[in-house]
Amino acid sequence: MKVTANGEERILPEGSTVVDLLDLLGLGARWVLVERNGEPVERAQLASTPLAEGDRLELVRAVAGG
Repeated sequence: MKVTANGEERILPEGSTVVDLLDLLGLGARWVLVERNGEPVERAQLASTPLAEGDRLELVRAVAGG
């Protein structure tokens, strides 16, 4: 299936979750904020949130600094 993550089309197997996308992109779920089709996805729900054809995701990587 095709989804769009931060403006780039990605191909994932049917049944993939948000965590599967993060793994594909090499991002750790602990440090990424996710918005799916304009709605935030709670960190605790990343592994159980299925993706669907045409989903649009925005991924923001949290960066610590001081």
